[in-house]
Amino acid sequence: MGRAPDPDAPRVIASNRRAKHEYHLLEEFEAGLVLQGSEVKSLRQGRASIQEAYAHFQGDELFLMRAHIPEYSHASVGGHSPDRDRKLLLHRRELEKISKRVKEKGVTLIPLSLYFLGARVKCRLALAQGKKLFDKREDKKQKDAERDMQRALGRRR
Repeated sequence: MGRAPDPDAPRVIASNRRAKHEYHLLEEFEAGLVLQGSEVKSLRQGRASIQEAYAHFQGDELFLMRAHIPEYSHASVGGHSPDRDRKLLLHRRELEKISKRVKEKGVTLIPLSLYFLGARVKCRLALAQGKKLFDKREDKKQKDAERDMQRALGRRR
């Protein structure tokens, strides 16, 4: 029989796979999310999308915008709005640090993944700077070269 999953290990719900391709990731943070019960149940079913999402300050508070968590199918009337803005929970010092960095030209805050850590839903965020087209091409060349090198090593063994 297989092993039981580690209850302390994070269980990924949704990830933004294109983030590393589109952006230079400068620094990462972990934030909690303020959610309604029907949103948590929908996330437990593994249904969410953060491909188009970003984080934005409204006053002194940070919100996750355009993250899509579909309605829970068994929720009573008046569940949740799938595309509503959700408050992110961080320490005050982290919020101040992020706020200063986001005010710099070309720096934005994007979500990398949503995951369960125990019973809580967490969001991994990154300060990011958009890549230029030539940066993307350079990354692709580098990945292709590494892949070719791994294939050559695999043939030798």
